Amino acid sequence: MSGADHPLLRHRDGHHARVTFEELFFDLVYVFAVTQLSHELLGNLTLMGVIETLILWFAVWLGWQYTCWTTNWFDPETPRIRSLLFTVMLAALIMAAAIPGAFGERGLVFALAYAAIQVGRTAYIVWELGPDHPLSANHRRMLGWLSIAAVFWIGGAFAEGAARIGLWAVAVACEYGSPMIGFALPGLGRSTTADWTIEGGHMAERCQLFVIVALGETLLATGATLAEFESWNPALLSAMLATFLGTLAMWWLYFGTSCKDATEAITHAADPGRIGAYFHYIHAILVGGIIATAVGNDLVMAHPHDGVKAAYALTLCGGPAIYLLGSAVYKKVVYGALPASHLAAALVLLALLVAAPFADLLTMGWLTTLVMMGAGLWEGRVRSRHRHGTAGAGFAPRG
Repeated sequence: MSGADHPLLRHRDGHHARVTFEELFFDLVYVFAVTQLSHELLGNLTLMGVIETLILWFAVWLGWQYTCWTTNWFDPETPRIRSLLFTVMLAALIMAAAIPGAFGERGLVFALAYAAIQVGRTAYIVWELGPDHPLSANHRRMLGWLSIAAVFWIGGAFAEGAARIGLWAVAVACEYGSPMIGFALPGLGRSTTADWTIEGGHMAERCQLFVIVALGETLLATGATLAEFESWNPALLSAMLATFLGTLAMWWLYFGTSCKDATEAITHAADPGRIGAYFHYIHAILVGGIIATAVGNDLVMAHPHDGVKAAYALTLCGGPAIYLLGSAVYKKVVYGALPASHLAAALVLLALLVAAPFADLLTMGWLTTLVMMGAGLWEGRVRSRHRHGTAGAGFAPRG
């Protein structure tokens, strides 16, 4: 497989494949998509709103992630793959713009744009590879599952309410779950992770850049909210500081304590395709936690003295807790052990739900920020001891 030649494939010379400017430009659309999702959840903080936003988030993530796998295999600096990437980018822009009305009058626009991304991109790659290339069988299976999912996406657009939610949830399950079974289809066989000959360093860096996109959107939202106020009173400035430090803590928990080790783990893994698949699943949860946290930050900034309603409390505590749990599983893949710092901090965040009715949003914002900062300091000390050779063997990076 690694020796298979094709003019569109990345050249593999044993070095870390760099992320190209085409890929960085492509990611800009997803800054907009993440902003749309956080605004959608902020405007509909109900159980139904959470379910709808979750479905839309999986669509955004899966469209980006499948494209990430494509640019891991194929060189985006070649004219044909560059054209493919920019075509997908246009469809992603339309999809992201349709997010606010996806469960309303723009459902068909959203579904068609998304199906065009997934099916169109994969069909083009199948056509370019031809029938005999070693990567062809995997892409044919992938195309089969994405086509099945597209039926549910488009069919759901013609339904309303709970029926649309149900059909789109099935579509998400098809796309998110099919890699777990190797895209198995009757007559087409089944792929194994050994078939996914990815360049591990590139895959890790692409996931890391999406985390930067999500964290960057969180900071943009904080700055935009601050700019909307004519009078910058102490409560507003305190809320801004709390949200900034909370975002900084999330950055540190990911980039300051595991980023380089994660790259090493996937680069030197015996089966990088398997680690890449783990990253595929884990980052959907981890970034989802960032989006939910951004919504909590908006609440704290906009209404610092308001009481904490149940929905607000769940958002303020749940977003960081989801992030911590996603980060914990991520570090389990990298180091082979769940970090106690993350689990303890998640439990403290859940315990804060009890105190929420007696606090205002600003107080809760600071409490959740302090928990995240504490987790970051704890984990930083663990990583520091490891690097100086005093940590337990269970925290050695995998490879």
